Amino acid sequence: MPATGGAPPPSDQAREIFADRLPVAVRYAELLATTGISHGLIGPREADRLWDRHLVNCAVVEVLCEDDAQVVDIGSGAGLPGVVLAIARPDLRVHLVEPLLRRTTWLEQAVVALGLDNVTVHRGRAQAVDLRAPVVTARAVASLDKLVTWALPLLAEGGRLLALKGQAAATELEQARPVLRRHGVRDAQVHVLAERTPAGPVRVVEIVRPEPGRARRAVSRSSRG
Repeated sequence: MPATGGAPPPSDQAREIFADRLPVAVRYAELLATTGISHGLIGPREADRLWDRHLVNCAVVEVLCEDDAQVVDIGSGAGLPGVVLAIARPDLRVHLVEPLLRRTTWLEQAVVALGLDNVTVHRGRAQAVDLRAPVVTARAVASLDKLVTWALPLLAEGGRLLALKGQAAATELEQARPVLRRHGVRDAQVHVLAERTPAGPVRVVEIVRPEPGRARRAVSRSSRG
C-alpha cells in the first residue's frame, strides 16, 4: 500500500520497462498520486494501481513508435499516455493537446518538474491545433469514429493513430468501419501488448492515414452510395 498522499513503489515490470528512466517515472507517479488527484485529473482510488493500470499500461505502447518520432497526444488529461511515452522514450518529441485550462496548467508544471524538454503542452481541441505528426495517440478520449475524424488531419501521410482501448477494442474497430471507409482508411488493426503481465493485456487500435488520392476516391465512391 502507498503511504498516505503518495504513490506505491514501482512494480518489477515498471522497473524493467523504464530502466534508467525509472526515477523520472517515480516522480511522475508521485505527482499523479498527489496534485493529480487534488486537481481532479485522476480519481483517488487510482493511486493504489498507478503503475500497472496507468504508467506501465501506457509505456508498453512505445514499441509501436519509431525512433525520433514526433507524437501528438490528444485529450492528454493527466498526460496518459503522452507524458509516459516522453519519459520512457526521450528520443520522442511529444505534443500534449488538452482543451481544459486546469489540466494544461498542471501538465505544464509537471513537464517542468520532471525536466522533460521533449514535451510541449498545447491548450486547445484536437480539431483546432495546427500540428502534423507521424503518430497520434489517445487514451480514454472518445469513441473510435470520433477519434478518427479528429486524428486524421493531425497525421502526416502514412501516419498512424494509436488509440488505447479496452476489452471491446476489436468490436469498436468493426463498428467504426463505415467511418473508416468514408475516409479511405484500409489499414487498421488491433495490437495486443503485454499479455500475461500485471499491466496487460493492452489493446491498441492502429489506424493508418491513407494517401490523399486514395482518400478522395473512397469519398467519391461513398457519395455515389
